[in-house]
Formats: sequence, structure tokens, C-alpha cells
Amino acid sequence: MKYFLDLAGFNERQISNILALAGQLENQPDPTALAGRIATLLLMDRSFHTVASFQAAMSRLGGECIVLEPDQGLETDPETPMTGTRHHAIEVLDTLGSYSDVIGIRAHGPCNDLAADLREELFRKFAKACPKPLINLGSAIHHPCQGLADRKTLDDLSIPARGGRFVLSWVYDTEPRPLAAAATALHVAASRGMRVSIHSPPGFELPAPLVQKARNVATEAGGSVIETRDRDAAMDAANVVYGASWGATGSYGDSDKDAELRSRLSDWCVDERWFSRATETCAYMQTLPLRREISVTADVLEGPRGVVTRQAANRVPIQMAILHRMIHGRT
Repeated sequence: MKYFLDLAGFNERQISNILALAGQLENQPDPTALAGRIATLLLMDRSFHTVASFQAAMSRLGGECIVLEPDQGLETDPETPMTGTRHHAIEVLDTLGSYSDVIGIRAHGPCNDLAADLREELFRKFAKACPKPLINLGSAIHHPCQGLADRKTLDDLSIPARGGRFVLSWVYDTEPRPLAAAATALHVAASRGMRVSIHSPPGFELPAPLVQKARNVATEAGGSVIETRDRDAAMDAANVVYGASWGATGSYGDSDKDAELRSRLSDWCVDERWFSRATETCAYMQTLPLRREISVTADVLEGPRGVVTRQAANRVPIQMAILHRMIHGRT
């Protein structure tokens, strides 16, 4: 496996194989499987959970992590004179490749050009320059490691797949976030054949290409995707609610307009009242970090619905499996 960039690049059989390996390594970790191997994590955007979970995954398999957080970022355009940065991605990745068996990169970019981000232009530049197997640790549109951890969480909890009700809801945050968490969660639910409702306020609709892509996946898997602003309709018989925050898509990259729109949406904080029409066992999911009492209340997080720490914990076995596949292949 050369690239782990977007879950849409894998079929259901391949995903099932990675999940099976994750379950095997979770129950019986092999402390020699990656002995002497090195994973380098290059983070243009910091992430407590990404670093900790990858270090844990490599350690449990006998390998080691190098973690780099460039203060000035990396230049990616080969024709641009380097007056503002000290390092270029071409030389950095070529050199890191000689140190490492696998490289993970986290880079959202400025998230100010929706068309470019939908094409993942920044991450494609990194991929082109990377000489070793590359793992996407979080980009503008995709977060595949978190996505597989979410998929494992849904399976672990026996949440119905085909026909199960999945609500992807925008939740309030004090600042815009990349589309990656929401877009990846949408793909995961669609690929399980779930009946997905996207619930968002005006100005924060998910981009049409992402929704259409998910609809295509859902149709093939026996599910569906709809968009609605009606909370009661979205929550009706829901099996899981997935909270995510993202920037205003109607004014993507316009921080002033985004702030103006979200200033009126502080009531989009998930509390127990949201679940009045949901199933009794409806779970609440969201990627960490999250803003307690801003995006979701403590009673939801700490009650029987809250599974956010379980999602985060599942990053470790999932990443053990990904690292094993990237370095050893199918053996």
C-alpha cells in the first residue's frame, strides 16, 4: 500500500481487511512487527491526538516515531523563490524518506479556496514529492485515519449499517474548522449503507460535490443521503448523531463573514433535548478535540450516548493496522 490518502480509494473488501487486522492487533499486539522501523510525522497543523495515537501505535509494534512541526511551514511550489520559508517540501521529503519507512503528513492549508481544497491541491503536492509510503494525517477534505476509527466504533457498538439512521450535524464552534472531519464521516456512513441526514444551518451547507459523491457511494451500498434544516426530521429514529463544525461554505475563507454567520448560531450546541425523537440508544460521536459546553454539553459527553473517547482510542489499533500494511503489505 503506497498511499493512504482518501477512504474513497479503497473498496469494501480492502476496508474490511484493514479493520480485521486492527481487531487482531488490538487483541494480540505484536511488539516485534515493526522493530527497527521508523515513521516520521510531519505536522503543518498541530494535533495532540494524532501525535499521541501514532506514537502509541508504533511503540506497540516495536517501531519508533519522529515528530516534526515546522514553525514556518514548507514551500511546495518548485518555481517560487524561497524568501519566506527555510525548507522546501521536495528536499525535506526526499531527505526524510532516507530516514523513514513511512511518512505521515498533516496539512489543512489556509482553507480559503474551496475549489482547490476539493481537489486537495496542497496535499497532492506533498504526495508527489514523497518518496516513501504516505499517510494522510488530516488534510483540507480528508481524514482517513479518523474515518476508519469511526467505522470501527460504529461496528464495535453494533450500530445498524444498511438502513441505520446517521445524522451528520453541524455544531457550533468559536472558529471555522476544515471540512475533513465532516466529509470523512459522511463517506463512512454512506459506505455502510446508512440513511444519512446532513443537518446544517444556512450558509454552512456542505459543498455539492461532496454530497453528490456520498450519495453515489450510499446508493451503491443500499443507503441514502439527504440534506435538511429540520432538526426533528433529521433526528427521527436516529441511531447515531455525529457532530462536526466546519467553515461557512457560502463564503469559504472569508473570516469576517464566517464570524458574522456563526455569531448567531451558538444555540447549535448539542444537548439531551436534541435526542427526543432519536432511538433510546442513539450514540453521540465527534472527533477530538471538541469544545465542551460550546459544541456539546457535558451531560451528553459523559452520559451513555457519548462515545467520543472510544473513537479516539480506536485510532491506535486502526493506525497499527495501517502502519503494518504500509510497511509489510499483505504479509
